[in-house]
Amino acid sequence: MGNDDTTLNQLQSEVDDWIQNIGVRYFSELTNLAILMEEVGELSRLMARKYGDQSFKSGESEDNIPNEIGDILFVLTCLANQMGISLQDAIRATIKKNTKRDIDRHKNNPKL
Repeated sequence: MGNDDTTLNQLQSEVDDWIQNIGVRYFSELTNLAILMEEVGELSRLMARKYGDQSFKSGESEDNIPNEIGDILFVLTCLANQMGISLQDAIRATIKKNTKRDIDRHKNNPKL
């Protein structure tokens, strides 16, 4: 990616360019969903070892956590591209929804 100020729209364009020029074509949406779940599982495995009760296996490292998050973002971006969804619009809508729903919820939660 070009610089640290890349927008989500630019990210989607860059991933699409990569798919068209290197990846040949998008996998089907269902295949990409399965790949996304696989990548989330890989992140989960590392998180369980770093923050949970499991220990790292020989050759495993918490250093791979950023790579797994990158893999998740890449596949999620592929899915958004395939379905014509703007990640930027989607996250803005989610923040708006969560703000309306949770404006006082967390402030009033004695567990927090």
